Amino acid sequence: MVHYICETCGVQYERTNEVPSYCVICTEERQYVSSMGQSWTTLSQMVESGIYKNSINLEEEGLHSINTTPSFGIGQTAYLVQDKGYNVLWDCITFLDPHTIEKIKELGGIDAIALSHPHYYSSQVEWAEAFNAPIYIHEDDKEWVTRQSDNIIFWSGESLELQEGIVLHRLGGHYKGATILEWQNGHAQKGILLTGDIVRVVADRQWVSFMYSYANFIPLPSSTVERILNDIRNIEFSRLYDAFHRIIKEEAKQRVIESGERYIKALDGTLFNT
Repeated sequence: MVHYICETCGVQYERTNEVPSYCVICTEERQYVSSMGQSWTTLSQMVESGIYKNSINLEEEGLHSINTTPSFGIGQTAYLVQDKGYNVLWDCITFLDPHTIEKIKELGGIDAIALSHPHYYSSQVEWAEAFNAPIYIHEDDKEWVTRQSDNIIFWSGESLELQEGIVLHRLGGHYKGATILEWQNGHAQKGILLTGDIVRVVADRQWVSFMYSYANFIPLPSSTVERILNDIRNIEFSRLYDAFHRIIKEEAKQRVIESGERYIKALDGTLFNT
């Protein structure tokens, strides 16, 4: 029996003899099944192929990005936040090999893994077992976990402090339990927000957007975006990193608020007349 991985979203499943008949993540309206059909692989097949490798790059003091090349699944970026001897892996990627484990151990390992939403659960249990780390997932997204583990901690409420200065906030929107990470000491104590694609930086790096489904272009209602903005107004940060290595380097909080206000005007029909 093996842990199969959906090649479209990169999420790993419970151990089975036969490939799953479908991916519960991809057949849901926020994601999609590849036009080439459902396909599966395993982590051992990925490693043995020699095709994939992870790049671990220093973004700024205390923050490394982790990317797989060539891109696999959704193609998101994971981040390693380092603060006062405490290392948090924010979001996850599927590919994990001995070289990656060695390099991350050289950086102090991983003390906790925190996830923004189900699209990035990937092979989170493999990562947790490799580094003996707990996985923090909001309980509102419990139903989407495709591989169970004693390492998973389902937290509740609107926020959770993992370590002094590192706080998870449930924003909802993209998923009911959609979460962002506030790193208060990041960017020289000005604050960094890591958002997955709960808040996603768009092509114009001075703006962000909020969607129920990015793949299928399903927007969120204006009332939900207004609630998200109210939560973000209570968080202090000046820089923002999203799931696809897009960065708002300065005045990120103001840019998010202005983006949300623009989004609401567009949905309410007051931004433009076409």
